[in-house]
Amino acid sequence: MINKTIFKIFLPFIIVSTLIVACEGESAGNKKNEKTTVEIIDSPPEPTIAYNFTIDSFIVDTGSIKQNEGLTHVLPLYGITLTEIYNMVDKYDSLYDVKKIKAGHKFMVLSTMKDTVKRASHFIYEIDAIDYLVYSFGDSLSAYIESKDVIIKREMAGGIINSSLWNAFMDRDLSPALVVEFAKLFAWSVDFFDVKKGDYYKIIYDAKYVDNEFVGIGNIHAASMNHQSKDFSFYRYETDSIQATYFTDSGEQMQRALLSAPLEYTRVSSKFSNNRFHPVLKIYRPHHGVDYAAPIGTDVVATGSGTITHAKYSGGAGNMVKIKHDVGDIETKYLHLSKYGPGIKKGVHVYQGQLIGEVGSTGTSTGPHLDYRVYINGKAVDPLSIDIPTVDPLKDSALVLFLQYIEPIKHTLDSIPADEIIEPEPVAVDSLQ
Repeated sequence: MINKTIFKIFLPFIIVSTLIVACEGESAGNKKNEKTTVEIIDSPPEPTIAYNFTIDSFIVDTGSIKQNEGLTHVLPLYGITLTEIYNMVDKYDSLYDVKKIKAGHKFMVLSTMKDTVKRASHFIYEIDAIDYLVYSFGDSLSAYIESKDVIIKREMAGGIINSSLWNAFMDRDLSPALVVEFAKLFAWSVDFFDVKKGDYYKIIYDAKYVDNEFVGIGNIHAASMNHQSKDFSFYRYETDSIQATYFTDSGEQMQRALLSAPLEYTRVSSKFSNNRFHPVLKIYRPHHGVDYAAPIGTDVVATGSGTITHAKYSGGAGNMVKIKHDVGDIETKYLHLSKYGPGIKKGVHVYQGQLIGEVGSTGTSTGPHLDYRVYINGKAVDPLSIDIPTVDPLKDSALVLFLQYIEPIKHTLDSIPADEIIEPEPVAVDSLQ
């Protein structure tokens, strides 16, 4: 009796528990049989960018300008009429002279299809490694010049001269433009036609890169030249009050009153002397100049800025030019010229490096050469040994600030091995937009 009663009391709980277990079992069974599906969505492809255009939606043609080819040869191939070309050129003549378009330069044409005919929307011409010209042929004509992104890397190099400065740079696969700019820095200090084997150079400069390709040089920040065991160094420096200029490590300007030589010569055929045997007159007498042997017609330039006080035939000196210079009491003479430069006459002001004549053999001369003479305070001095005065050296507090600025640069320059090139550090970059 008691057992039946107990059964009746607990029966509802047994039924509920059974239902719960059954439901859990069914739920578990459903989860066990359930399959999970993960949908993978592909990321859209990166757009293709060229010359600041997204070119994926265009038909792209590339090529190079051929010899004797211009816009009228290229653009009609892409649906542009001669009238449109003439209108474009006329409208944007001041932007770019199409006569400057050169063979070998790359171009890109971005076209669309219109009524089954391909028609150019944009024509891009590479003016140089950095700048490019864009002509757009839409509802209206438009044009502009844009520049590619340029990366500037600080680079260093050093090398020993075995034959010439040019060969020393080329042996390191350096830019021809770099050796030209380097030589300009030392034009007042070093006679590069008298370099010796064993002379060496060091340089810190900016190199320009576009798409990881070298396209040119930027500023030279520091450079040194060891010439005949004597060191010459220059550092680029500018402030709010000083325009970018090169100074020595003692604060003297790179630019001096006179260039080291007035021409490109083959050799020094006769030096400064107070008692030289004259090859024509056959007597001993002073030769207060330096004879530079060079072919007839070689350019002769003014070694410093000044006013021409004499430009005419002068007996044994032949055709001669005299210049009274702007800095100090300095006069230079240029003898035996074959002819004078354009506009060269008495009273004309000339600038340092300006053409004043050509090498000849006029007057008392045994062959083509330039007799170059320098007078300071009215006294003849040896052009090969004078300490040429500099222009506006730094002084006082300006000199102190300069020396502080170049101290780390000088340390870096001195540490460059002269017999190897230094790879650029990848972190030393700037972006030019």
